[in-house]
Amino acid sequence: MTAPEIIALLPYKSPFLFVDAIETISGNAVKGHYTFKETEYFYEGHFKNQPVTPGVILTECMAQIGLVCLGIYLFKDENLENQNILVALTSHQIDFYLPVLPKEKITVISEKEYFRFNKLKCRVKMLNEQNELVCKGSISGMIKSQGYD
Repeated sequence: MTAPEIIALLPYKSPFLFVDAIETISGNAVKGHYTFKETEYFYEGHFKNQPVTPGVILTECMAQIGLVCLGIYLFKDENLENQNILVALTSHQIDFYLPVLPKEKITVISEKEYFRFNKLKCRVKMLNEQNELVCKGSISGMIKSQGYD
């Protein structure tokens, strides 16, 4: 399964898709990136005259790249083209160190801790373009494919 095929199967679309590309992926890890556009809807109110990417959006970006993309890859032996990918975040613990500003490109690196009974748990970290640690932690979720009715 190729990176563009994985991205096409993501159950998100603009303005809530936070994956530009997957750089590497294997059964144990994924690395991808996203550039936060100056026109993102959440910058209007977070914060006045000094926009900063909300932590919940950074967490979502890490979940999309680090958990969902990897989860889809782990289902690669199934025919997912006619499937609906169902995702439920079950837990997360993230520590934040640096802000992410508009027009910043971030890289997410995720390593699988375990995948069993459709539950995936990963250690994730986000780096900015200067290779500085923005945030890190763990994210768990249930991932399932289901045929369209």
